[in-house]
Amino acid sequence: MDSSALPACAPPVVEEHRSLPPGLLALAVGGFGIGLTEFVISGLLSEVARDLHVGVPAAGALVWGYALAVVVGAFTVTAALTRRPPRAALLVLLGLFVVGNAATAAAPDFTVAVAGRVVTALCHGGFFGIGAVLAGDLVPVHRRASAVAVMFGGLTLANVLGVPFGTFVGQQLGWRAAFWCIAAIGVVAMAGVRLLVPRRPAPPTAGSHLGVLLRPQVIVSMLLTMTMFGGLFGAFIYVEPLVRHVTGFSETAVPWLLVVFGVGLFAGNLLGGRAADRSLTTTFRVLAVLLPLVLVAYALTASWRPAVVVLLLAMGLVGFAATPALQVRVMQFAGDAPTMASAANIAAFNLGNAIGSALGGLTIALGLGWRSPVWVGAAMALAGSVLVFSTTHEADR
Repeated sequence: MDSSALPACAPPVVEEHRSLPPGLLALAVGGFGIGLTEFVISGLLSEVARDLHVGVPAAGALVWGYALAVVVGAFTVTAALTRRPPRAALLVLLGLFVVGNAATAAAPDFTVAVAGRVVTALCHGGFFGIGAVLAGDLVPVHRRASAVAVMFGGLTLANVLGVPFGTFVGQQLGWRAAFWCIAAIGVVAMAGVRLLVPRRPAPPTAGSHLGVLLRPQVIVSMLLTMTMFGGLFGAFIYVEPLVRHVTGFSETAVPWLLVVFGVGLFAGNLLGGRAADRSLTTTFRVLAVLLPLVLVAYALTASWRPAVVVLLLAMGLVGFAATPALQVRVMQFAGDAPTMASAANIAAFNLGNAIGSALGGLTIALGLGWRSPVWVGAAMALAGSVLVFSTTHEADR
């Protein structure tokens, strides 16, 4: 293969199997910090509510307010930063991240805590959107999915460690200490991006154009993201009552089951990146068959402990294996505007999760049982499967 055929920003081919660009590590650290601040609150809600003199349901605004702000920031903040050089844009976003977490940690009342969470969330979509494009630019084209997987590896690791970390620190040092720690991680990520991520020129003006979101295959990419991840997390979000009331696990077993799921996420993300580099179409089709099957099996065997443990691992592995493929797909079909499309796809992740969680909660409220959210997730995943087999996944180069 002639190395002159590679993009100017790609490293020499002789280096591609020896090591990953160090800039990917800095991006992964940033992804870890952002993922941690998203997940950590789940283990701290009761303590935060007590300290800030609100009820636990009201404290839930720290969760859903964050999710809504991610969607808003993915379109507004990203659009404002796409004309800046990517490294500079990432530093601005990480600066927001540090400020938002520090504000949350120091909040004198609940309103300020929510505001801090919103500020933090505004950088979420932009960081992963801009970071995914930059990660792909740091390696040869045929390794883009693996590079994106490395960056998202920080997010999946945060999923594994987030709730246990927040719970432990909150119990030992108070909930505010957890957010001070996360702010410190943000400072480390800023230093890493500044020192390890190479300079790249600002993208063309077209790269910030919102019109890219109207391109048919970009819309398909976002629908795939919403259905596949809405199915996965819609089935998973109510795992605690399901495994306790149906499977019969004790309360103390739940954190370990969450770790099992998180290990699946981490492994699936890395394996999915490698598979997508080999063939995007094959990766999508295999996962489109496996995900609904795993969710159906989970619903049918929810009363059998060994099966639940294995299937939680499989859910994480199969579900998150699609992440690099979905991100690469939307970038390649976006053409001259990959950053905006990439950030919008992050918003689609959150919208899908919100829809899946809301529909699952509705089925429980209607008295359909603790397994019902899993059936909702399987239905959403099946809708994604129909999309996968009814469209192309390789853009013309």
